[in-house]
Amino acid sequence: MPAQRKLGRATDVRLSMLRGMVTTLIVNGRIETTEARAKEVKRIAEQLITLAIREKDNFTTREQTVSSAKLDGKGRKILKSATSKSGRKYDVVTREIKTEMVQVDNPSRLAARRQMILWLNKSHTSEGKTVNPVNILFDTVAPKYAGRDGGYARIIKLGARRGDASEMAILELI
Repeated sequence: MPAQRKLGRATDVRLSMLRGMVTTLIVNGRIETTEARAKEVKRIAEQLITLAIREKDNFTTREQTVSSAKLDGKGRKILKSATSKSGRKYDVVTREIKTEMVQVDNPSRLAARRQMILWLNKSHTSEGKTVNPVNILFDTVAPKYAGRDGGYARIIKLGARRGDASEMAILELI
């Protein structure tokens, strides 16, 4: 038995389609698609959620020094003039050094994060901000389902599609 349904598509097209659907399900919590696709996406999404639940608290924090460019009131970098040994003048960005507390993944959480990256694409919100669905899985979805043993998504059958009579379904996170 194959690992996934073929869904009438070439391998690269099928995997790309499934990645997009899994990402949309994680970010939005709901998708409408055909029944066969919904079953495949549900299987993949539930594996990723289980992985996120298992590794959600497996990290440490540490203090890290970060160097960033100083910005003026309009958000532009502040430049200062410098001279090289040969006498040429050039501009240098003025920098400021800060210390921040950063989260460091333990090895098993890092491995889980890399497995999730295989199935999830970076996406954008309606305002144009970039959203990382892996972070959504760890920060929002995993704590929500922490006490649950599987069954994180449900398929609601809608009936036949008008054009080709394929069975439609809504897949949503519970």
